[in-house]
Amino acid sequence: MKTLMSFAFALIAFAAIAPAHADAPSVRAWLDRDTMHLGETVTLNVEATGDAGGQPDFSALSQDFDLLGTQSSQQVSIVNGASTTKVVWAVGLEPKHAGRIAIPALAVGSAKTSPLTLSVLAQPAGAEGKPGDDVFLEVTAEPLAPYVQQQVRYTVKLYFSFGLTDGNLSEPSADGVVVQRLGQDKSYLATIGDRRYHVMERHYALTPEKSGMLSLPALVFRGNTLDAADPTGFFSRPRTISARSDAVQLDVKPKPAAWPASEPWLPAQSMLLKDDTELPSEIHVGDPVTRTIRMQAQGLGFEQLPELDLTAPEGAEIYPDKADTRTRDDGTWLYGERVRKFAFVPTKPGSLTIPGVSVKWWDTTHDRMETAELAPHTLKVLPAAGTRPSANAPAAGNATPSNEAPAPVATPSAGAPVSTSSPVRLWQTLAAIGFVLWLVTLALWWRARGAAPRVSADAAPSPHAGSSAHRTVFLKACSLGELAGAERALVAWARSERPDVRNLGELAVRLDSAAQTDALAALQRARYAGASRQGVGSQLERAFKPGLAWRKPAAPTGQKSALPALYPE
Repeated sequence: MKTLMSFAFALIAFAAIAPAHADAPSVRAWLDRDTMHLGETVTLNVEATGDAGGQPDFSALSQDFDLLGTQSSQQVSIVNGASTTKVVWAVGLEPKHAGRIAIPALAVGSAKTSPLTLSVLAQPAGAEGKPGDDVFLEVTAEPLAPYVQQQVRYTVKLYFSFGLTDGNLSEPSADGVVVQRLGQDKSYLATIGDRRYHVMERHYALTPEKSGMLSLPALVFRGNTLDAADPTGFFSRPRTISARSDAVQLDVKPKPAAWPASEPWLPAQSMLLKDDTELPSEIHVGDPVTRTIRMQAQGLGFEQLPELDLTAPEGAEIYPDKADTRTRDDGTWLYGERVRKFAFVPTKPGSLTIPGVSVKWWDTTHDRMETAELAPHTLKVLPAAGTRPSANAPAAGNATPSNEAPAPVATPSAGAPVSTSSPVRLWQTLAAIGFVLWLVTLALWWRARGAAPRVSADAAPSPHAGSSAHRTVFLKACSLGELAGAERALVAWARSERPDVRNLGELAVRLDSAAQTDALAALQRARYAGASRQGVGSQLERAFKPGLAWRKPAAPTGQKSALPALYPE
């Protein structure tokens, strides 16, 4: 009986101890490889079976490694009604130095892993990975001996023969080099040898800012891929892969000695200067003509291009617009552009020559200096529309050249008497008639002068060509958004009708239109108070397009004298 009771107590004790023993956690740690090169990454795995009561503390590794992120997975298995939990943590590590690095024991709850050792070799000088490997990198730079500030086309190709879950490719960088990524990445398939690869292609524009030898460090790719040979199957963890390209050396040449020191240095693949608008062959005085110039350089950004400037030719005023600039690319080349509009308003009839533009640049394809030119354009300026030519001026096309003989005078017919005094009598008659006409004109003028009322300074004068020309210039400046030119043209327009108006303030008090005074206030705020310029040009154009609305002079009011009338009625 005592033996049976002892056996029962033993069974009860074993049953109580067995679950506790089964739930006791066990942890282990391992590396996906124990030898690597500096610059590569390695994965540290920590596995806990049972209830670990916590997660690993990886902070102790930050002294020798850069921590690249942690992933975790959990697996639950049930055998004969008993469940077992297994948790795996995976952390990416990038060594900070070469040598043998000890990974200390890591605590997971109350359990600890065993210490590990990792051998980190020095970074290889050449590329890591070659055609035939699972993954490799290729980089090319063209040209290898560029001029300073010339674009270098830098191409990167990543070859991989399996699916990637993620990846990171470093960017080219070096002191004294401006790097700009071009276009979108290209993806395609390629066969090298007997292997089929996925290819990711990327392009950059490199602009060296100083001459001499320049080294571009190797690019590094790090990624993860699922390992099909992992025995954990569905719960397989990504395998870390990496590749490295060759470093690139550039021999940057200085500006050629033949380049003029006064000219901006422009090393380009091509240069274009052209008119974006068609210029007329003739215009009238006061009518604006706009020349829109486009400058485009292949292989340069717009910041490297010089400003477009034109000077006012004789007999015309110039109103330049703000330059429109941009840099675009076609995936391989940079294209810098500058576009600027110049409005010319002729002030007198005759011949007007709109100036051209000349830009020196260095042709990097043929290694020589070139000049891009936009020729001047000459047009004929006619008198302002609606004006009559002077009575004393000969009609166009009918003037007699000075070296041409005068027309012969008709001679009297044969037998007619010829009087030598007839020319004298003719001139005397004409002189008498002219004197009488002058007296009649003088009498009429004196009579009209006495009857004409006085015209005040605010009365509207007759329109003339100058007023129309200034109005046209003003409306053109408003449409271009050139507020400074609009202000000058508006004051000139007002002075052509009211000579005593000197500025916008004097003009505002003389106007009888609320829309025009509001537009003037908006112009002054934009020009001198830092207010927004948006929409001011359109407001001015709408307000003043019908013409200047002058305030009518007040009618004179009779003042009653304080003295009584001398002769009362």
